[in-house]
Amino acid sequence: MKKVGIVGFRGYSGVELIRILERHSGVEVYLMEHRQDAGARPQPLGAKTPKTIVCSVEAAQAASLDCVLLATHPDVSMDLTPGLLAVGVKVVDLSGAYRLRTVENYKRWYKEDHQQQDLLTEAVYGLPEFNRSLTIGARLVSNPGCYPTAANLAIRPLVEAGVVDLAAGIVCDAKSGVSGAGRKPSLKTSFCEVTENFSAYSVLTHRHAPEVLLTSGIEEPSFSFTAQLLPLDRGILETIYFRGKGIENAAALVELYRKRYEGEPFVRIYAAGEFPDLKSVARTNFCDIGVAYDAATGRGVVVSAIDNLVKGAAGQAIQNMNLILGFAETESLL
Repeated sequence: MKKVGIVGFRGYSGVELIRILERHSGVEVYLMEHRQDAGARPQPLGAKTPKTIVCSVEAAQAASLDCVLLATHPDVSMDLTPGLLAVGVKVVDLSGAYRLRTVENYKRWYKEDHQQQDLLTEAVYGLPEFNRSLTIGARLVSNPGCYPTAANLAIRPLVEAGVVDLAAGIVCDAKSGVSGAGRKPSLKTSFCEVTENFSAYSVLTHRHAPEVLLTSGIEEPSFSFTAQLLPLDRGILETIYFRGKGIENAAALVELYRKRYEGEPFVRIYAAGEFPDLKSVARTNFCDIGVAYDAATGRGVVVSAIDNLVKGAAGQAIQNMNLILGFAETESLL
């Protein structure tokens, strides 16, 4: 059995980590309490919960943890990660602390300083469909953001195949459930503000945009990304528009995706002209992709759907954990 700690287990992604790991055959879970003011969730009588330990490097070392999953704010991740790595504990970080590779990029998009260029350089960007070979055996994996997961899985195969007119630009119209904002209360995500409403936010400044640029190999002027808040608890659906070149029809696009993701357990491709919805992926680690294409005008549309708390957060983190600890990649996820 491998011993795995969870920091941030009271948040939405943390709860998903616990839910999924409850059915993992090779993991013993430790909850690492890092908030002294956090009240425990009510539990039914007789409920069994994982062991709880203090959130510290010393406690992780004393418990002989093999890996820690950080479902925390970037500041907490940056505080804990160097010490955990120093005592031999592997880390999968669900925050954005180590996604952007340079302190300059981090400063621009997160509006805060970053002092750990060495770890930014070392961290593997944990999108297994593209970086599996780098993830296996890594000691620090930066879990991708939810929006970029859906976007990159849809966009990168098109860019790799050279079938996108990048001069015409790619537009990503992305919509997410409210849980993507985290559990911390705010006016913007309160019930009365969200229900019967629909709104865009962080227009042209969203911190997830550079993850798409870095991973799919797009220059910033060629990519427009807008995030929007749905009055739902979970799920992401992205409608991506592009101008194609050298594509005969939608069936050719479907075949392109089928070849790129052949053998990938968590990417599902739809027939031409058919599209996923949020219910298709709810509480799963799948990314579902559907396409349409008009050869006469070169207009292409890709619809990409994930559960933001699973493939967009906890599920993908466990997928990465499985790879770095030597488990089957699909363990507890199918």
